[in-house]
Amino acid sequence: MTDPRPLYRRATAQAAELIATVRPEQLSGPTPCTEYDVRTLLSHIVGGTHRIAVCGERGDGLDVRMFVDGVPDDGWPGAYDEMRTRVLAAWAGDARMAEPVRVPWGEIPGRDALSAYVMEIVAHTWDLSESLGRPRALDPELAAYALAAAHEALPDGPREDRPFKPALPAPAGADDYTRLAAWLGREPLG
Repeated sequence: MTDPRPLYRRATAQAAELIATVRPEQLSGPTPCTEYDVRTLLSHIVGGTHRIAVCGERGDGLDVRMFVDGVPDDGWPGAYDEMRTRVLAAWAGDARMAEPVRVPWGEIPGRDALSAYVMEIVAHTWDLSESLGRPRALDPELAAYALAAAHEALPDGPREDRPFKPALPAPAGADDYTRLAAWLGREPLG
């Protein structure tokens, strides 16, 4: 299995670049995650990154909230960079990659957990990009990896035990980001 750390590093760098473009007036805008506005999506991105950091540090991040509070409107890039740096340090060693860790869907090898969080950040980067009007091109290799991980991790059909809607059909000729979004039950904003 591919070591997910280089892909996670690239995926989080891509997310960080996009987060740095968010203007305060965009924070209340809609996202493809219909229950989130941009501010809530950023809160979830930072919170999820915090969870996988703690998981890498101690093997269990279940007690970490998936949302953060108290970030000022112009503080999202710094909040994300702080968590991103922490994740990269926590997962730098090979031992954690082979050890079992506890994540919301069970106890799995660290390598598998970090792979799932590659999918998570790539999907949410697409969500944010859609919300901001697609201000920059996204890395297609990251989407291909995340799509493969999503197909492996998520069933096609009811997903009552998972925080994803049922898969939607992707448009003919769709790129891997659009196919990933459709597999996760999301639709582009427009």
